Amino acid sequence: MTIPAAALSRRHLLAAVPATALLAACGGGGLGEESFKADPASGQVIDHSAWNSLLGEYVSEGPQGVNLVAYARLKAEAADRLAAYIAAMEAATIEGVGPDEQFAYWVNLYNAATVAVIIANLPLKSIRDIGVLGMGPWRDKAVTVAGRDLTLDNIEHDILRATWKDVRIHYAVNCASFGCPNLAREAYTGAKLEPMLEAAARAYVNHPRGFGGEPGRVVASSIYDWYRADWGSVEAVLEHARKYAEGPSAKLLEGADTIAAYDYDWSLNAA
Repeated sequence: MTIPAAALSRRHLLAAVPATALLAACGGGGLGEESFKADPASGQVIDHSAWNSLLGEYVSEGPQGVNLVAYARLKAEAADRLAAYIAAMEAATIEGVGPDEQFAYWVNLYNAATVAVIIANLPLKSIRDIGVLGMGPWRDKAVTVAGRDLTLDNIEHDILRATWKDVRIHYAVNCASFGCPNLAREAYTGAKLEPMLEAAARAYVNHPRGFGGEPGRVVASSIYDWYRADWGSVEAVLEHARKYAEGPSAKLLEGADTIAAYDYDWSLNAA
């Protein structure tokens, strides 16, 4: 498969670039191991109720089993609420909270910031229409946390992937595209993190945009190609998928030892 220019920027090249180089390019502060340090003993909870309400009001399941976002209606009715939530997250103290609470914080902030950039640039057919030459908004400054200007790529690559090294991150962050795993209809929280990640993984693996084709010729989401290193190999991707596959997907993946092709739909996941 020929990886589109936006994918090369976000999903391929950046995954291989050291965090320090990324941050130098973005002008951000260092995101070393001591930055945003978690405290496993902390019982502090970050309030995501405002984001939870927005998700409940403006995200719905579409006819093809993909969660769709009413971007235009959200912009008209609740842009100020979204901006207020992001501002509250920027002002929140996250150093010293528990690791699950931090994970939920970064996922919610990434997803909220992505929705914000979409509504700021409507009308759109794809998030790739933002920026120059289909490069998208991923390397533009998105939020400021603890005095550090962060891009969406900083949050995804330099914080979430670098810190947690959990492949289920790819099911939690949403890039406003039909081919992406669903934007959850409720906010992630530390208390519900594990079941939400498991549900997100299972939903995507069992949807044709995750794994499709026919027995003997598996077609997978390009996410599994762009981020293959996170799983380790094609064989590891397939083993991961079989862990969650049910019904027709289980039959499709039974005995599969290779992926024939990859595909991804960049069209906007708009209701």
